[in-house]
Amino acid sequence: QVQLVESGGGLVQAGGSLRLSCVASTSGGFFRKYTMAWFRQAPGKEREFVATIMWSGGTTNYVDSVKGRFTISRDNAKNTVYLQMNGLKFEDTAVYYCAAKLYGAATARLKDYDSWGQGTQVSVSS
Repeated sequence: QVQLVESGGGLVQAGGSLRLSCVASTSGGFFRKYTMAWFRQAPGKEREFVATIMWSGGTTNYVDSVKGRFTISRDNAKNTVYLQMNGLKFEDTAVYYCAAKLYGAATARLKDYDSWGQGTQVSVSS
């Protein structure tokens, strides 16, 4: 497992943008071996998949509701994965969690990931 720390959440008006960051505590270039993902959990709802980027960096996957608005990317030199969120909507309000798994496909299943951060709150006002 790897330690993950998210940042970048906050309060924004509908239509605005935020960029979330997740830093992984690995060394020796090990971060590049992890497939990374973002999930979110709104009050009273189950945690749901948002986006993922494969360890090789070439494959990404998004939930339909964020396609065209959110972009996941990674910087292996900084042990960091990002989630650029544009055109935010009220329904994007949630705690956003970073997740990681060693190698593996860019899947959307929560149980596939074995390392999790503590989450960062994103609130969108309508």
